[in-house]
Amino acid sequence: MSPPGRLVHPDPYAPMPVAPSTLVSPSLFMAADCRTIDRDWANAHPAISLMERAGAAAAELAGRLANESGEPVLILAGPGNNGGDALVAARLLAKQGFRVEVVSCADPACLPQDAEQAWGAWRESGGTVLTDIPPARRYSLIVDGLFGVGLQRDISGEDARWIAQANGMRCPKLALDVPSGLDSDNGRICGSALRADHTLTFIGLKPGLYTADGPDYAGQLHLDTLGIDPAALPATPGIALTQRESRHQLPARRQNSHKGQYGHIAILGGVGGMVGACLIAGRAALQQGAGRVTLGLLDERVVVDYLEPRLMFAVPENLLAQNPDVLAIGPGLGQQPRAYMLLKIALAAPCPLLLDADALNLLASHPELASQAARRSAPTLLTPHPGEAARLLGVSVTEIQANRIGAACNLSAKFKAHATLKGAGTVIAHPDGRYAINTSGGPWLAQAGSGDRLTGMAAALLGQGMAAGDALEAAVWLHGILT
Repeated sequence: MSPPGRLVHPDPYAPMPVAPSTLVSPSLFMAADCRTIDRDWANAHPAISLMERAGAAAAELAGRLANESGEPVLILAGPGNNGGDALVAARLLAKQGFRVEVVSCADPACLPQDAEQAWGAWRESGGTVLTDIPPARRYSLIVDGLFGVGLQRDISGEDARWIAQANGMRCPKLALDVPSGLDSDNGRICGSALRADHTLTFIGLKPGLYTADGPDYAGQLHLDTLGIDPAALPATPGIALTQRESRHQLPARRQNSHKGQYGHIAILGGVGGMVGACLIAGRAALQQGAGRVTLGLLDERVVVDYLEPRLMFAVPENLLAQNPDVLAIGPGLGQQPRAYMLLKIALAAPCPLLLDADALNLLASHPELASQAARRSAPTLLTPHPGEAARLLGVSVTEIQANRIGAACNLSAKFKAHATLKGAGTVIAHPDGRYAINTSGGPWLAQAGSGDRLTGMAAALLGQGMAAGDALEAAVWLHGILT
């Protein structure tokens, strides 16, 4: 048995869902932003229900995603507006001929006004509500409308059991706004979460879909603005790096140019046993177009890279005296007294400075170096992974991962630097309060040397004249695309 035909979106003013990857730097909205948008819309347009539009968009996408088994669509409806969206979708799917089963333990008398109306409309259309998922039942699709943005507690009890049951079923799963149990602000799992194949998010994108556990639970993302003009939405400090803007791209090189116009990059590190980190960074800088790259290795036995003979080598102290255009320090640096002194000198350099790896660990363990870093007038870039970020902020890795955006912004503010918190959904925070979450890359970047390559790429873009914050964003995005 084949499912009914594709639903037609009933509101001609509401656009169809789009893939966020087709948008350029779309804004990211926190739960508080979403509540403000909902309230302002209701005040300005009392006759137009965003819940009806959201449910219609959900029903249209659900009709396309349901497999052809002919089994019913399971709707999980929670006690809030997310559940109301799901009930609207249930009513419209049933109207089009889909068999629909709604499961909910919500009390209709305690629902928000719009959700109460959606509940009533479902009942009036002849729909019924089950209090539990029938055992051993098979479905063509599961629509998750249990919990949306702004979840304030860990999921437990019946809701957690339903999520576990849904996760164990082999049919497609569509989450509305965010997968239930995923914190829409930071990507943290609240006790348990539905692992969706698709997530249809409404009005605007949520940061939690892109960082921490979000990418593993959201599946393929779809955005429906519900007919709200994006230009009318409130300004937010966050964007998703889905594509490169013009500010992330270097101008075409003139034919009549020379290597001196594309930056001299100095990279310091490479103590005995960790020379490879500096070599990787140096090679990446050349591949990204740096005019010339000199490595200041603490292991001075290494004087040539036979795989990349264009790399130059110098005694670290002598290299610092050459006044390079960009200085990167940290890959394989170690934390011995000589490394400390080199970092102290580097922090006084008048050029853009990128701090990575052991340079960050030295900042964390020596408050005088951290204070010196925060006083720099030239641009400073930090590229920590969660462990290094935890040491720099004096908290646990768990705390960093529980609020990756907040951690990146705290690092940026503390050191007056452009800070990248690496990981799933790398966060780039800037001293003016802006932040971006990268959408390129994947788990293949989780290997030794990946961060060293990013260091070289960012340094190269800086050396070719890109602004510090733009260079860091561009390098992170390219790193995910090219690695």
